Amino acid sequence: MTFVENIKIALDSIRSNFLRALLTLLIIAVGITCLVGILTAIDTILYSMSNSFNRMGANSIYIYPSGRNMQSNSGKEVKRGAPITFRQAMEFKELFDFTGARVSVNTFCKWNSTLKYKDKKTNPNIRLIGVDDTYFSVSAYSIEKGRNFSKSEIASGDHKIILGSELVDLLFDKNADEAIGKLLRVGNVRYKVIGVLESKGSSMSQSSDRRAFIPLLNAKRYYGYANRNYSIMAGVQDPRSIADAESQATGVMRIVRDLKATESNDFEIRKSDGILETLKEITTELRVGTIAIALMTLLGAAIGLMNIMLVSVTERTREIGVRKAIGATRFNIMLQFLTEAVVITLLGGLLGIAMGTSLGFGLSRLIDGRFVFPLNWMALGIVVCVVVGVISGLYPALKASRLDPIEALRYE
Repeated sequence: MTFVENIKIALDSIRSNFLRALLTLLIIAVGITCLVGILTAIDTILYSMSNSFNRMGANSIYIYPSGRNMQSNSGKEVKRGAPITFRQAMEFKELFDFTGARVSVNTFCKWNSTLKYKDKKTNPNIRLIGVDDTYFSVSAYSIEKGRNFSKSEIASGDHKIILGSELVDLLFDKNADEAIGKLLRVGNVRYKVIGVLESKGSSMSQSSDRRAFIPLLNAKRYYGYANRNYSIMAGVQDPRSIADAESQATGVMRIVRDLKATESNDFEIRKSDGILETLKEITTELRVGTIAIALMTLLGAAIGLMNIMLVSVTERTREIGVRKAIGATRFNIMLQFLTEAVVITLLGGLLGIAMGTSLGFGLSRLIDGRFVFPLNWMALGIVVCVVVGVISGLYPALKASRLDPIEALRYE
């Protein structure tokens, strides 16, 4: 008997016991839907988040002084590293020559600034930041209206300012064109608006659009007290080279900080994709949990399938005797019942894959992300279905193949 004939016989058997086969098929479909659907949804969310991080400057490294009052492994207290001075930051920018990298220096002037324009003013919760001319490209901000600071404005510390989109909404009634060229006050200092940034949204409950930016030397002039820290940010073109950039940045920073070979780093270098990597680790656990849930569902389906296959063997005992009497071998009978079990699981698997893929597609539309076609999870679903079919159908198939043809023919 050929493989195609076995499939035809299996489909005929499913049709003759349609309701019984359908219930088992649906249980399998639910398990595969969980497997394919949730895994596809996780991939879609991760892909969307990865794109968002890239737009936010995920291919960047940040250099800060080391943490405050931390405990070392020996139990000794590790003091916070000295602030990165303006001279050190600019020296690092000059020495760091990693291929394709752009370096930016910035400093937080005030965390609670108030901006005033005519009779309008903001709440005292605006972050005022001093930046250089490369800051916006490295941090992945986009200028919606106006322009960036010029090198001469940075060098002379001009009284110019670039506003986040939320500040334009508050002070200029959401009219970015009106904001360009206007004079406003930050405290008692007047600044001319030369640019407005596109909205970047919020992260960790902090709005990236409630910020104002002034030239770095202007910030140094008004806010450059003795212990002022200057942050360094370096952006690389290829995210795969970020580890090499981090290694080189460490060496350059040790030179800038005049650290001896025996001294440990008094600064920290963080990659901006660290949160994404943490999320990937969390989603790995979610994947394992999803697979475990799906396998438990499929275990129930496997038990149900084995039960209906055993019932089928009993109901078709006389048929098995006839087939053996006309020359069917034990292998033929075993293969026939195994094929039937696998066909049922594959039909349920295909239905589950269709529903799971639809679930992932629906989620991608809901979060306005890109749908990742789950070829790998579909393949996994097919493999799982075949394995479940073989395991569930093996014992009933062996039982059928071992029936005595004479006793089987006498069965009523």
